[in-house]
Amino acid sequence: MARALQPSIVVLEDCDLIAEDRSFGHGPQPLLFEVLDAMDGLDNDADVAFVLTTNRPDMLERALAQRPGRVDLAVEIPLPAYAERVRLLELYGRLVAFSPAALNVAAERTEGTTASFARELVRRAVVAAALEDTPVSDSHLTAAVEDLMADAETLTRSLLGSGTDAGRTPGFPGPASSGS
Repeated sequence: MARALQPSIVVLEDCDLIAEDRSFGHGPQPLLFEVLDAMDGLDNDADVAFVLTTNRPDMLERALAQRPGRVDLAVEIPLPAYAERVRLLELYGRLVAFSPAALNVAAERTEGTTASFARELVRRAVVAAALEDTPVSDSHLTAAVEDLMADAETLTRSLLGSGTDAGRTPGFPGPASSGS
């Protein structure tokens, strides 16, 4: 289909789910082989780009990651730094009147988290205000930060791509400094 519609881009998100290294013993992965065949089967003049995303580059099949010509460029997108977390909170909360001070405190408290984490903070603040039938305020954002950064929310943080080690995504050995 990509060949017929070229120029085109094929995006395979979370490619580690189908391209896990065979040495991990999960048996044959027919979908992986179909993707590899499709990548290899394109003519040199084909105007088709493949974009593969993963949070687990260490888990990728060597046939995908190490064969020349299959991966032309690998780009690490680091976790958002403090200023970026502030901007993400401003972006996701653009329809909410959070004060700059509340945004700064939230960004300080959420080191090592992802963009999806910032979105979830704002979502929880808005839901809490709706349940109270009050306008969204800084106190709702503060409560959302307290809730999500609590020890009881380790699994939720992990699912949102934020590890317990500040600045490091679980399973991703890269340096810290984002997803979504």
